[in-house]
This record gives sequence, structure tokens and C-alpha cells, in this order.
Amino acid sequence: MALDTLAVCCLVRELESALASARIDKIHQPERDEILISFRAYQEHYRLVLSASAAHPRVHFTNTQKENPAAPPMFCMLLRKYLAGGKVAAVTQPHFERIIQFDIESYNELGDLTVKKLIVELMGRHSNIILVSENNQIIDSIKHVDFTVSSVRQILPGLPYAPPPAQDRPAVLSDAAPAPDFSNASMRADKAVLSSVAGISPLTAREIVYEACGRCDLLCADLSAAQQERIKNLLAQLQTPVFSPCMITDATSGKVLDFSAIPIRQYEDTAAIQNFDSMNALLDVFYSAKDSADRIRQKSADLVKLLHTNLERLSKKLAIQQSTLKQAENKEQYKIYGDLLTANLYKITDKAKSVTVENYYEPGAPAVCIELDPKLSPSRNAQRYYKRYNKAKTAEIEVAKQMEHTLEEIEYLGSTLALLENCTTESDLNAIRRELTEQGYIKRRTQAKKGKQQQAASKPMHFISSDGFDIYVGKNNTQNDYLTLRFANSQDLWFHTKKIHGSHTIIKLGTDKNIPERTIREAAALAAYYSKARDSSQVPVDYTIIKNVHKPNGAKPGMVIYDSYNTLYVTPALLQETDK
Repeated sequence: MALDTLAVCCLVRELESALASARIDKIHQPERDEILISFRAYQEHYRLVLSASAAHPRVHFTNTQKENPAAPPMFCMLLRKYLAGGKVAAVTQPHFERIIQFDIESYNELGDLTVKKLIVELMGRHSNIILVSENNQIIDSIKHVDFTVSSVRQILPGLPYAPPPAQDRPAVLSDAAPAPDFSNASMRADKAVLSSVAGISPLTAREIVYEACGRCDLLCADLSAAQQERIKNLLAQLQTPVFSPCMITDATSGKVLDFSAIPIRQYEDTAAIQNFDSMNALLDVFYSAKDSADRIRQKSADLVKLLHTNLERLSKKLAIQQSTLKQAENKEQYKIYGDLLTANLYKITDKAKSVTVENYYEPGAPAVCIELDPKLSPSRNAQRYYKRYNKAKTAEIEVAKQMEHTLEEIEYLGSTLALLENCTTESDLNAIRRELTEQGYIKRRTQAKKGKQQQAASKPMHFISSDGFDIYVGKNNTQNDYLTLRFANSQDLWFHTKKIHGSHTIIKLGTDKNIPERTIREAAALAAYYSKARDSSQVPVDYTIIKNVHKPNGAKPGMVIYDSYNTLYVTPALLQETDK
């Protein structure tokens, strides 16, 4: 994405203006590679996120709340020690790089005023957050980089801080005028621009060519002298850029494509451009949902693998059981052969491999050839067929029971896999992890030490319909059971997608027993959204009153049966979730 030098410059200007003389109030570390700092500035309060994520490194103000770990990590404790209560002296962009430096004035243990540097390097997988002393010595960093990781530059406590190696191209914001080399006729013009200057993104390079030529897919050979000159002039104008933060989304799907600190026109009618008042607001919108989804996906990877592994095992088990049942369909034939052999023992010679007898069980008594084991006597051969009959009969009964249990397990694990998509926080994932542990799919670990702070419990989602009714949606099977079997009253309405894995959804009636059609459709749309059919349309959703929903004895969490229901066909949709 386009967090280039221009975007960082725009961001630094906004941060410098907002945080001038602001004081650090609180410091948290909700993620392994992310810091959240609260600032007090006159009448304003700001919450600033500093992320060294390899996928989404960034710095911006945010309104997003995140759960904090029970015990703060060491780097967080160190930042609190050196920076808590400190005042922002300056926010700068050193060397026109993708680096933001916060100079923080604070008092040390001796009461002397010192200036610490909190440096955020926004460089993809090399991103880092580094605390540097007034003597330019690294106090610590959120990621340690030793010689096994980089032979060029180590980031370790006690070492002097050195900026990343300079590029061999002039920075777009520097005084040195960049001069694109268009001599390679087969190279695209935007690639030539990109290789001539440091600090611009591919999106910006394409935009420069588009502004100069009316299209952005031209080769260097296609450029006229006038077009080459216009490209050089546009590049020079970026030394004193006019910022206009915008986000680009696909005009058809609505999918977010990119963002930029300068106006973007190259997509024409194929994309929608959303303008923002500030780069901070843009980044908060752009990254919050994307980063949260990526982190949850990473943290749930072990659960997804576990569920898929067990589902594959159960699928193989089911195939064997189905094959056994199919073989047992011939059990009556074994009994008939045993009866026919018993009735014709006198016809069977010793060591015979087969015998042909009349099958008096069928009309006309047709001849039938029965295979024999020459090692057994005629009577033992008859007993062999009776044993095969009894074995198949027993297997049919037992395998049918096992198949029922296997299908129940497949249904449960499939439901759990679908509900993983509803998780938005780590506590949601931990709730599913605990549930799978209780069901025996995950080995129990040694119990946590007493006195350790417990993570906040995951709660069902709560929505309010357009008509003011409370709607609750379970995030996992345990919550589904709680909502359906304990929380809801007998006359509350219950919703679930028809024969599709998904969440239990409840409308609480309260004193008003007359539910408008609009609220019913909204609850059905929520049930469809929090199911495997989220990306479909006209999803069938069954609904009934709670007293018609029952849980069979011994059923897995979230598994229920219901009767006397109605079915709605709806398109999945969301309501605004409340914090209640």
C-alpha cells in the first residue's frame, strides 16, 4: 500500500500540529508489535497507534479500542518508565525517509530534564519501534535485530542508533531535482519514474505519468519530448506537495484498493475516490478493519488447522463406516447360504470348493452355486456363513450408531469452523479454544497460577433493531447455548440459517410482544450474515419461538433441534453493534 514518503510527510505535519506540547498519559502494548499511546493536549485527548507490523506498519490517531494483555510486555513497561508524563517537543521525518521521530522531554531518576527519541521506522518487514537516549544510544526496541538477521545494521540495547542506509536515489522531498531516465525504450514510463526517485509509491508514479500523458501504461519509447518534460515538472512539484488524502475503492465491488496523500485520477470511472480531511482519519479507516482481520486470521490459524485435520479424519472414518454398512446389506444372503448348506449337507463332498443346490427361498427354486472352504467340513462351512450373517447384523447396528456420532462431530466441527469467522478479538478466539479443550480436541494445559489476571470474557454481539428491539448473536457454540437455553425466554424469537452453519440469533421481546416485520427481517439478515452464507443472497433463515427449540441429551455445544418454524429468504446484512 502507499504509505510512502509523501504520506509520511503529510502525517508528520498533522501530528506535529496536534501534539505540540502534548503530554503522554498512558502507554499500552495490545499486540506484540504495536504500541498505543494516549496524549493530553490542552482540551484534546488523542490515542496514537504505533505499529511495526510487517504487513501493516503505520502511525496514526485511532478511535479503535483493543484488549490489553493481562501483564504488560517488557517493552511497554520500559516505555512507561522513560516516557510516561513526558512532553512532546517535536515530531519530525528524518532524512525524508519513511521514519517518524518523536522527541519526548521527560525527567530522569536524578530529576534532570532529558530528551528521549521514540523512532518509528515504517519499512515493511523491517519496521521497528526504537527508544533512543539523549546520547543517541538504543535503550530498547520492539524488535531486536542482531547479526543473524542483518549484517548491515543491528538494533540492540546499548548500541548507537544509526538510521537505515541511504538509497542511491534523491528523495522526492529533497532539494535535489530528480531526473528520470527514459533511455530504456522497453521500460514503462512509470517504472522509469519510480527508479529515478526515492520515496514515492507505484501508485504515485503512475499518477504522474497519467497527469502528464493522459494514460499510465505508456512505454518510454512512446513518450514525446514534451511529455518527458511534463513528467519532470510534475516530479519537481512534489518537492512542495499540496496534500489531499484520499482512499480508492473499486466502483463495482466496493473493495478498498489503495490510498494516497495526493489527488488520484488515473482510475477514472473504474474506482470511487473518497476524500478525507486528514491523513490520520484516512489511515484509521483504511487500516483498522484490515489489520484487525489479518491479526485474527493469524491467531486463529492453529484452530483452523486443528478443525480441518479433525474434519479430514472424520471424513475418512465416515467413508469406512459407509463402506461397512454397504457390505452389511448382503447379510440376509449369508443366512440363506447357511440354511441351504445345512439342508444339503449330504450332497457336499469332502474338500469341495463349491456346491450347487436349489434355492427354495426364491420362486422356481433356481440353482445357486455356493463357495466353500475346502479345509472345513460341510457343517463348518454352514456355520461359517451363519457367523458372517451375525457379524454383519451386529456391525450394521453398531456402525449405524457410530455413523450418527461421526455425523454429529462433523456437524459440530463444521459449525465451529464457521463461527471462527465471527471472532473479532483474542478473547473470542480463546472462548472457542476453551470450548474445544472441554470437548477433548485440544489437550489441557497446566492450570494458570493463582492471582494471575484473567482475560475479559467474550460476550455475545448485541444489536438494536430499527424498531428498538434487542437482538443478540452468539460468537461461538457456548454462547449459542447460553443465548438459546438460558438467556432467552420461552416466547422470544430464535433464528438460524436453514441447514447452514451459523450463529444462534435471538430477539428479546421484553414487555412488547408484537414484533414488527422489519425487526424480524433484520434479525434474519443478521443470522444470515453470521453464517457460512455471508457472501450469498436469498439465504433461507428459519425462525420460531424459543419453546420450540430443544437440545437433545448429550448433544454437542450449539447443537439443537426445533419444530413449528417459519422460513424467510433474506440477503445477509449488518446493523450497528452496541457496546451494551
